[in-house]
Amino acid sequence: MDELGRMSVDEFKQAPKNPVMVLLDNIRSMHNVGSVFRTADAFLAEGICLCGYTPQPPHRDIHKTALGATETVDWMYFPTTLEAVQALKERGYLIYAVEQTEGSISLEKFVSVDSKIAVVFGNEVEGVNSEVIKLCDGCIEIPQLGMKHSLNISVAAGIVLWEIIKRFMNK
Repeated sequence: MDELGRMSVDEFKQAPKNPVMVLLDNIRSMHNVGSVFRTADAFLAEGICLCGYTPQPPHRDIHKTALGATETVDWMYFPTTLEAVQALKERGYLIYAVEQTEGSISLEKFVSVDSKIAVVFGNEVEGVNSEVIKLCDGCIEIPQLGMKHSLNISVAAGIVLWEIIKRFMNK
């Protein structure tokens, strides 16, 4: 690990973060939650909001996929995703749901602005709650070219976070 130049947990906590928050809207799977923690760590995201019945650390099934990222990534819990969206808007975030909707922006055409961004990932079956979508500044859609028109949330989070984070890296 020394050759990889990895930060310690304390160094990670002190490192400047990318101005991106992740909101998990009633996610059922602890493995998905753990995977999103790991992805948020990899891209130095500011943090994660766990909303509704989304499982919270500590739990062995979250830790199994997070591989320690629950110790490095800041997270907070909100009883509802609506409360999380309102709180982040008050802190100056633009909020985008990752959802296939009429008028959604295809990810490759999404132009991030010089603002803090929060992305909402919805329930594995129901997607992002429609009331949450109404409060969002827009929706981002991942282009899907095959027969299936949905992705596992952990895969979607990796794709969307990378696309947003790399834009901050190029500034």
